[in-house]
Amino acid sequence: MKRTVALSAFGALCALLLTGFAAAPADDPLPQRGTVEPLSISVLAFAPDGTLFLGDSKAGAVYAIETTGDAPAESKPPAVSDLETKIAARIGAKPAEVMIHDLAVHPVSQEIFLSVSTGRGDWKSRWELPNHVADANYLLTVSSDGSIGEFSLADVRYARVELPNPVATDKKHSFMKELSLRTDTITDIAYTQGTLFVAGLSNEEFASALWRVPLPFADGTSATTLEIYHGAHGAYETHAPIRTFVPYDLEGEQHIFAAYLCTPLSLFKVKDLETQGHLRGRTIAEFGSGNYPLDMVVAKGETSDRVIIANSNLPLIVVDTKDIAGFDGEIIEQPSQYAAGVKHLKRSGTGVQQLDLIGNDFLVLLQRMPNGHLDLAAAPLRRI
Repeated sequence: MKRTVALSAFGALCALLLTGFAAAPADDPLPQRGTVEPLSISVLAFAPDGTLFLGDSKAGAVYAIETTGDAPAESKPPAVSDLETKIAARIGAKPAEVMIHDLAVHPVSQEIFLSVSTGRGDWKSRWELPNHVADANYLLTVSSDGSIGEFSLADVRYARVELPNPVATDKKHSFMKELSLRTDTITDIAYTQGTLFVAGLSNEEFASALWRVPLPFADGTSATTLEIYHGAHGAYETHAPIRTFVPYDLEGEQHIFAAYLCTPLSLFKVKDLETQGHLRGRTIAEFGSGNYPLDMVVAKGETSDRVIIANSNLPLIVVDTKDIAGFDGEIIEQPSQYAAGVKHLKRSGTGVQQLDLIGNDFLVLLQRMPNGHLDLAAAPLRRI
C-alpha cells in the first residue's frame, strides 16, 4: 500500500544506494544479496528511489528490496480489462482462483506491482480480506501497455528487519474464530522522512500498534500501541489494527492519518509516537459502519491536498487536508447519524479495491465492475 512521501529526507539513503555497490560497505542499506523468500507478500510500498518495501505478516518481518526501471517518456496509465483472467493465463491458474492482495506503483518506471495468490475460492465471509483468506506468493508487474510480468525475488539486493513482539500465531480473531490474528501482523506500511512506519497487531495487551523502523534497517525499531474512540461502536478500542494510513505534514507538524474498520478516521502526531509507549489518537471522522477502508493516498494540489480512501462497501471518500487542518473537534461519543465529523465527499468509485498515484495527474484503480470483471483503470485526478 502507498502514499505521498517526502523526497528531501530520503537524500541520505539515496546516496548510499548509488555508491559502493561493489564493496557493500558496513552501512550499506541493502547489505544482503540472494533470494528473498517471504512467507506471505502481505503489503507493498515504495520509497521515492524505487526501493520496494514488502511486508510479510506471517513472518512478522519487512524486506527492503532493490528494483530498477527507467522513467517513461510520458505517463501512460494502463487499461486492462478482466485482469484476473489475464493473470490466470500468466501463472497457470483459473480466473476464479486469482486474488490480488495489494497494488503499488513504481515511482520511477510507473510499472504497477501486484501481490497475488490463487486462494480466492476459499473466501467464506464478507468480513474477510485477501490476507485473511490466503498468503500471497506471486509478485507480478503490469506495464503501461498492459503486459503482465513477474518480478523475480532471486538474486536481489535486500535488507530484512523483524518486528519486535508481533501478535502470536495462536491468537484467534474475535468473531472469525478459525482465523489466526497473525494475518494482521502487518496491515499497511509507508515510508516518510527516513522512517518506515508499519501498522498492525502486536502481542501486547493493547494489540493495535504502529512500529517505526529507521532506514537503513538496523537496531532501533520501536513500537507504540494505539487507542482510538470508535464512533460506530461507541467505545474506546485498542484491539483493532489500522487498516490503511498515510503520513502527512499538517501545518508543519508530521501526522499519521489512520482509517479503521467501520470506519473512523483518526490522527496521531508523530512526535507523540516517538515519545510515548501508548497513544490515544484523535478521531476526527466517522464514515460509516459495515465497511473496510482498503487503501489511501494523498493527491497533491495547488492550494491544498486531498486524502482519497478506497472502501469495501462505500464509494471513494475524499477529504481535503485544509478541512482536516481547520477541524478542531473530536468524536468521543457515538454519533447519532451514519457519518459524522470532518467534511468529506463521496465520489463515484464503488468496487475500488486498491488505488495509487501514477505520475502527477492520474489515479490508478483496481475496480470490480458490474459485469463481475476486475479491471485496472485510471482516473484523472482533476475529476476526483
